[in-house]
Amino acid sequence: MRSINHSNESIFCGDELVPTLINLVTKKAPSLIVVLTDEHTKAHCYPAIAPHLRQWKTHLICIPSGESSKSITQSEALWVELSQLGADRDSLIINLGGGVITDLGGFVAATYQRGIDFLNIPTTLLGMVDAAIGGKCGVDLGPLKNQIGVITSALGIIIYPPFLNTLPQRELISGWIEMIKHGFITEQDYLKATLLFETSDLNKIESLIWASVMIKNKIVQSDSSEKGARKTLNFGHTLGHAIESYGLHTHGQNWIKHGEAIALGMALACYLSHKLYAFPEQVLNNYLWVVRKHVTFPKFDKKEITTIIDYLKYDKKNSHGAVNFVLLKAIGQEVLDAKVNSILIYEAFDFINQE
Repeated sequence: MRSINHSNESIFCGDELVPTLINLVTKKAPSLIVVLTDEHTKAHCYPAIAPHLRQWKTHLICIPSGESSKSITQSEALWVELSQLGADRDSLIINLGGGVITDLGGFVAATYQRGIDFLNIPTTLLGMVDAAIGGKCGVDLGPLKNQIGVITSALGIIIYPPFLNTLPQRELISGWIEMIKHGFITEQDYLKATLLFETSDLNKIESLIWASVMIKNKIVQSDSSEKGARKTLNFGHTLGHAIESYGLHTHGQNWIKHGEAIALGMALACYLSHKLYAFPEQVLNNYLWVVRKHVTFPKFDKKEITTIIDYLKYDKKNSHGAVNFVLLKAIGQEVLDAKVNSILIYEAFDFINQE
């Protein structure tokens, strides 16, 4: 079992799910365990841990899957249920699911009685390489992504790659996109490895997952509050989140997955980087050639692009009314708080639409 141990958060990755979980829970000695799932992880993942939690008082909560559950309304329902169960500050929440479950569950834990411990067991590739790591917890405000939240560390994070066998291909691709992002912001070799990786070949995935975990963990440890280096993890997310918010508001939660929106966001960011900072055009074109085999980018007309641009004003990196982008001069050479005019954003969308 590979591991990273910090005083504030430990990360484990490998096949030893049950021994690792039992060890963490035994050390905690909780008064109550609440396992948060959706209908998919309840059916496919919860049976792997349920028999081993019987020595503790345990309660299962299952919420509807999807981004619509990542809300203040759902948070309030969970706070009420925790209170009715008699959960106290020695209770433990185990978040068993993808990014929605770990974001929501962490937020609920961090705010219930001013904070109780939680464990993350991510079950999606996106959760394993990104969402469950780093302490960002929160919910959406209507269609606006991650507007309400906190940064707080999990008691532990257990990554169990066999859970990926329960996922549809579209979910695997969504996580793969975040791994590609880690390559863009760090080094050529990892970017090449992720672009060459086929999501249908899960035998090779653990080493790539761990590489992404190490990349994100190193960045988070250097800047836990996102004042500097941690902003690089938002490469592709400024426009990506705006596209996702537009989709949630206009088409509903299944129109575009988070990773698909980020895939388009990174394509746009690469184009902007090329125009503003001479980011290599060949790298942009190779990325588009690879990703378009797996992701179909929606095409937007000028009115839709204008709406997406309007969503940029809600981005969390903004300061003093200015929209701040993360762009690149080259692979691993970021430009933080970059300013981009709307004309160039329209041009970037036109470039992607014409491809």
